[in-house]
Amino acid sequence: MLLGGSWRERRTAAWLVAVSRRTEFRERLGELLLASEVCCVGLAYSVALASFGTARDADLLAAYLDRYLRRPDLAYDQTVVMGALQFIDLNLGGGRADRFREPGGLWQQWLQDAPHMQDDSDPTPFYLSLIRRLGAFVDECAEAL
Repeated sequence: MLLGGSWRERRTAAWLVAVSRRTEFRERLGELLLASEVCCVGLAYSVALASFGTARDADLLAAYLDRYLRRPDLAYDQTVVMGALQFIDLNLGGGRADRFREPGGLWQQWLQDAPHMQDDSDPTPFYLSLIRRLGAFVDECAEAL
């Protein structure tokens, strides 16, 4: 029910899924992230997937980047998803973000072509730090349950 509502319900549901470690919602979160039907929810989906932290979660985040890094006209959740993917990579050692971040890759091209990203700096360190902090918050909340 909550995952089918407006952005408020979806954001709430994603946080509840993350804190309660309800990995059975992984695929649904990935579908919703990829669809990007409503605003203001991508961060919550990304935090939930990053908090699960498996190779499958990394694959779902990579699928999002495969689609939306090809769309520099869309200022969606590319930056936060890249941060979440790098977070999982650091924990699993998978290197899934590498193919996006290589010189001339989709990430560099998107940063160059996206009108809203014209400040010549890579925002990945900021979003990786954000995902780390929000993941720690999720862990702390989960321990309190």
